[in-house]
Amino acid sequence: MEYQIPLSAAVFNGNELIYSRQAVESGQLAVSGSFIPRFEKKLSEKLSNSEVVVLNSGTSALHLGLVLLGVEAGDEVICQSFTFCASANPICYLGAKPIFVDSESDTWNMSPEILEDTILNRLAFGKKPKAIVVVHLFGMPAKMKEIMKIARKYDIPVLEDAAEAVGSSIDGKYCGTFGDLGVFSFNGNKIITSGGGGALICNKPGLAQKARHLSTQAREDLPYYQHLEIGYNYKMNNLAASIGLAQLEQLDKFIEKRRSINENYKKLLATFPGVQFQNEGNGVYSNYWLSTILLDEKITGFSNDHLRVVLMKNQIETRFLWKPLHLQPVFNDIQFFGGKVAANLFEKGICLPSSVSLTFHDQEKIAEVMHQEFAKSI
Repeated sequence: MEYQIPLSAAVFNGNELIYSRQAVESGQLAVSGSFIPRFEKKLSEKLSNSEVVVLNSGTSALHLGLVLLGVEAGDEVICQSFTFCASANPICYLGAKPIFVDSESDTWNMSPEILEDTILNRLAFGKKPKAIVVVHLFGMPAKMKEIMKIARKYDIPVLEDAAEAVGSSIDGKYCGTFGDLGVFSFNGNKIITSGGGGALICNKPGLAQKARHLSTQAREDLPYYQHLEIGYNYKMNNLAASIGLAQLEQLDKFIEKRRSINENYKKLLATFPGVQFQNEGNGVYSNYWLSTILLDEKITGFSNDHLRVVLMKNQIETRFLWKPLHLQPVFNDIQFFGGKVAANLFEKGICLPSSVSLTFHDQEKIAEVMHQEFAKSI
């Protein structure tokens, strides 16, 4: 279904056409060509020189990151429950087992307290987790300082899923650069896109070189094809990198617009009872990739699903918050540590349109629909 006001549509008004034409004219559209190293260099500079390997998806980056951390069949990997399935699926690809952890109410991301309780529980059973996957949902940074302190205390590496948080930061340090490895997504609906793609952020020496080797089928540097280990066809192609580079040049402008959209929603819904926004803590800077709200049905008189349907009838696209992974049928035999925070967020939350192309008039229309529904419930 096409919407008059989409949830998060890509905007191409920079150098995308120029760069993609150059990539096509070069004849190098696969995993060679100048735009791949240019994109990696530009992104590395943005991240204060963390090494970057651009790949064909954020999921590929997560999978490759777990491989680099030595995750194998039978291992346990702690993973945030309140997230998209791609955060946990690569754990299963390797024959390892996810252990799900609940969120905390401030950031909606992994609870540091429950994380430590989970580690202590697994250690008591003689199962030291092989890694921790923490996610920055909707662009809101998790409590990385507390999480990294716990991870270092128990000597467990951290894979930071910053798929939705390109450009978000804590005290000026970018999401994706706190953990041993970080992951970005450049999917079509993300804050910048390469049409499809991702990146692995390597914060320890040697990991980027190993990632590049594995991402190109682990081919040895010989005049014939020789492989000493299993590799993957995960490298980003040159055409995608050309678009990604053009988008990256506009990242700061895109973030400024998305943050402005979030502020506008807060103003337009300031008098709306029963609505709660996801808010930044001290030193936290969110890209507000998506503006999200929680609805208290007892006050508003209608649920998040009712609002979704009403907005859909007005050609306005929304989306539920992520259904926690510990509530997904495919993971019904996986251990979960925590309470009801993630479940409550799913039951109450909804994502509002947040495209860079969204106008203030569009936002007024969305707010008006909400006010009309509230008036009906009084």
